[in-house]
Amino acid sequence: MTESAAGAGGFDWRTAGDHVRVLLSDVAVDVRIGLHPWERHPERPTRLIVNVEMFAAWPLADGGFIDYDRVRAHIAGWRGRDHVDLLETLVEELIRVCFDLPAVEACRVRVVKPHIFPEAAGAGVEVFRRRPA
Repeated sequence: MTESAAGAGGFDWRTAGDHVRVLLSDVAVDVRIGLHPWERHPERPTRLIVNVEMFAAWPLADGGFIDYDRVRAHIAGWRGRDHVDLLETLVEELIRVCFDLPAVEACRVRVVKPHIFPEAAGAGVEVFRRRPA
């Protein structure tokens, strides 16, 4: 099976019903995060770039919608929070926020540190997850 037929998590769009993809792209937020000693200075938070995709059956029931503003507000709330060691912690938080929206059947969350290494465009974590049964 090719990437065009099956995306992350083995989901095959050829056999799926109609879906909508709701997304937030390249949301920038400064967060105190990281394991490296140079990331542990509260006066110098790390810039993160966050991408979220939420998938739902289309059309949505009763003309509903997926409120991406709730996800955006959660990301904005990361400013000023206590230090977090791992990007995975933030990714798991966002997945829970996505699944708090009843229509969301699956989501993809990507969090990247764009300035962590001078030779790389970024380093980060991406998770695709289907709603637990």
